[in-house]
Amino acid sequence: MLKLSALFSSALLTAVFSWTPIAHAATDMALKTAAENAQTEFIESLRQMVMIESGSGDLKGLAQMANWVESRLKALGFATERHKTTAGAGADIVVGKLQGTGQKKYMLQAHMDTVYQTGILSTQGYKVDGNRIYGPGIADDKGGIAVILHSLNLLKERGWKDYAQITVLFNPDEEVGSIGSGELISQLADQHDVVLSCEPTAAKAVAKNEAVLLGASGATRIDMQVTGRTSHAGAAPDSGRNALVELSHQIVQTRDAYKSIPGVQLNWTVSQAGTVRNQIPDKALASADVRTSLPGAAEKLQATLQNMVNTQKLIPETETRITLLGGRPPYQGGAKAKALAEKAQAIYQELDRKLDIIPMTGGATDAAFAARSDKAAVIESFGLAGWGYHAKDEYIEVDSIVPRLYLMSRMLMELSKN
Repeated sequence: MLKLSALFSSALLTAVFSWTPIAHAATDMALKTAAENAQTEFIESLRQMVMIESGSGDLKGLAQMANWVESRLKALGFATERHKTTAGAGADIVVGKLQGTGQKKYMLQAHMDTVYQTGILSTQGYKVDGNRIYGPGIADDKGGIAVILHSLNLLKERGWKDYAQITVLFNPDEEVGSIGSGELISQLADQHDVVLSCEPTAAKAVAKNEAVLLGASGATRIDMQVTGRTSHAGAAPDSGRNALVELSHQIVQTRDAYKSIPGVQLNWTVSQAGTVRNQIPDKALASADVRTSLPGAAEKLQATLQNMVNTQKLIPETETRITLLGGRPPYQGGAKAKALAEKAQAIYQELDRKLDIIPMTGGATDAAFAARSDKAAVIESFGLAGWGYHAKDEYIEVDSIVPRLYLMSRMLMELSKN
């Protein structure tokens, strides 16, 4: 998911477009009451999804999630289809389409996968504690799925059909960069007027107000692979060329290389080398998380790293190769997204609630794929308020359910008027 921890530093909060009082429409009391009445069923949906372990590599769990969301879409009247991801584990992307009688086309998206390993429920189960409900993936992003499904149900019960088409996309690989679903997201988004993406917003312990998001860094991966020469670690260590030691040297010397390149950030996060204790390893690999805010920045970083590892070796006769793997582009919502965000602010004011607009975060989001061509207006963070993403004790806040259902439903109705 999009990493929001950096988002709420005091420095960045000063850059948030703050909420200011403006004239607003009266509360749609019928919709608000319907959202309140839907809360119990909404929470049951959250429980059912949390009880399905669906890590990005868990094909069985992802298949269960796909079946669950597809059945819910069909119950809402959607025609559904499945697409296999083009890379990665090979799980299903679920797409639903519903025809209406209006003029505009809307796409709603969220992801089914989580970062957690199979078996996580044995140590981090579903738990209700006052205003918080805990569970792996409950905020990121099963809460977003629930917002989409239950908002659409509210609109169905209301008899609202003022749209040409609503498309819902649930992908199974967001947490690993949407490597097999990003292109489909882009293709479908280009066929729509508006895309509402449903990653979570931050909980009260982190941010004063709930928010929507207008920008996020791109995310990709760089691999550093070292090739050396194997030998006996006890009898003939000097005959080998230790790839692990060379990798360690290169990680240390390149860790700050990104600072000379505008619009990019690098952090080495994974490494592996060797198979047995008594053998000098001839292969070693490290992977880095790379975030970008400017086009071409990742490619410049790759070139810089390759030059450094070529010219500043520690172990002679080793070879180090830097590889840039594909990932998400930066998300930049632009003026169209800002207009949507301001409309969302006005809708929240109908509930006497404040909504912030976050201009940029260091995280990454599938909204980037949707906004890549700039054909659709794309906005992020229509999911629930929560925290603890990717960590122990992930939770959502119960009192964000009704406002988020109201926001999504009213947003779609209001957009159809203009």
